[in-house]
Amino acid sequence: MGETTNAAVEKLSPLKKLTPEQEKLVEDILAFAGQHITGAFPAVYTIYGDAGTGKSVVLSQLFDRLQQAARHDHASPFYGTTNYFLVNHPEILKVYREIAGTRPELFKKDFARPTSLINQLDKRGQTIDVAVIDEAHLLLSKADHYNNFYHDNQLVEIIKRAKVVVLVFDQYQVLRMKSLWTPERLRAITDQYPHREYQLQRMFRMTASPELVQWFNHFTSDYRLEALPENARHHYDFRVYDDAEAMRQAIVRRNREVGLSRILSTSGYPSTLDGGKHYICEGHFKMPWDQYNYTLTPWAELPQTIDEVGSIYTCQGFDLNYTGIIIGPPISQVPGSRRLRVNLDKYTDSEAFKKRADLTDPTMITKLEKRMIMNSLNVLFKRGVYGTYIYAHDPLLRQTLRQLFAQASLTIPQEY
Repeated sequence: MGETTNAAVEKLSPLKKLTPEQEKLVEDILAFAGQHITGAFPAVYTIYGDAGTGKSVVLSQLFDRLQQAARHDHASPFYGTTNYFLVNHPEILKVYREIAGTRPELFKKDFARPTSLINQLDKRGQTIDVAVIDEAHLLLSKADHYNNFYHDNQLVEIIKRAKVVVLVFDQYQVLRMKSLWTPERLRAITDQYPHREYQLQRMFRMTASPELVQWFNHFTSDYRLEALPENARHHYDFRVYDDAEAMRQAIVRRNREVGLSRILSTSGYPSTLDGGKHYICEGHFKMPWDQYNYTLTPWAELPQTIDEVGSIYTCQGFDLNYTGIIIGPPISQVPGSRRLRVNLDKYTDSEAFKKRADLTDPTMITKLEKRMIMNSLNVLFKRGVYGTYIYAHDPLLRQTLRQLFAQASLTIPQEY
């Protein structure tokens, strides 16, 4: 595995070969956009897909072809159009801007965060032709003064300022109340316009068996601990650890062998600053959370981050070769059952659950908050291309996971 294989710019490059399904999808979106670019109403194309199903790869190729036509193809309906690629994730935005530096038809200014574009267009009194939105589940769905967004919904505001909007969406990657989305909330907006939908289903990121991916899904979506499939380690390095430090050492070895291997964790570890850093401690394991990344390189591609614990905010949207995942205190097992419990009182990400004026039912609020905690674990579960190692803070859950691992006749290879 060469070093360039690990770079996110390589994996999202517009030069990456598409599958026949992806190629057909890109062509369908271009035809849809061409049909509606001169229409009287905005039009919306929504691509649904779980983590790892190739959503960003499709958008990268789509936008490259769109800008190639806009800047060079006089015969195209897109010639002379003004188009933007939007993503509400600073780490992913870095990758797209780096890609732009390698493609003559792409400019770094073509890639922006939604708030920046909305405010910029308002200042100039302008609109655009096509907006392509990656990770639309991260769009703000309420005002957020911290981010200088003073409207009610970023998607609504983008649609107002564009002729065609293309977006990708995964309901299981919604992580914060200020970005609260469900398929129903999304369709309440898109149904007002000419629109088309497409569902991507094939998992591309992980080499894991479909049965193991389904096991992860039952864990995070159904709050259920099922028997592990016997093929959980077939062409995939899946492991369960009862010692977080042993897991860390194994991830360090994977990182030396192939690179891009990191420890990740859910929230749930109270802030105890030690030397200016916020540490996660589990037995003999002690590592600091990820630090704010001021560089242009994605967090996981910085060599020194092998000594940090990644979070949803640094790894969402990215591939890792191997992940060591700590399932923190917010998720435990219900004694005497194979059910999982979400402990809201143990969640330490205070930014996630800020109140919304349009959400007042305490039962619904609790349900959504629990869902977002499980979504955060789902994001972590879907990062590892070649392997996923897991460790649980809750003693009962840790013991049950080890039992399920043994019952499926799975073993961890001896390492020296």
